[in-house]
Amino acid sequence: MTLSLSEESRVIEMAWEDRTPFEAIKDQFGMNEQQVIRFMRRTLKSGSFKLWRERVSGRQTKHLQLRDPAVSRGYCRAQYKPR
Repeated sequence: MTLSLSEESRVIEMAWEDRTPFEAIKDQFGMNEQQVIRFMRRTLKSGSFKLWRERVSGRQTKHLQLRDPAVSRGYCRAQYKPR
């Protein structure tokens, strides 16, 4: 699978977002969780990848089945504040 630079950037952004589940990445880009992990390992610097893995590991909002039904948005209201 070949992604354009803008698609790669969007996958990275979605992977870093706490409330964007891996299922949303699969729906948009056809990449399952393991493929996203491999993509992030290949694309990010090693330190950034380690930080991302620590952040994502065990986070319930990254998986639709584990997620609290009250979490209905893909992002936090405070995430995109106008400056």
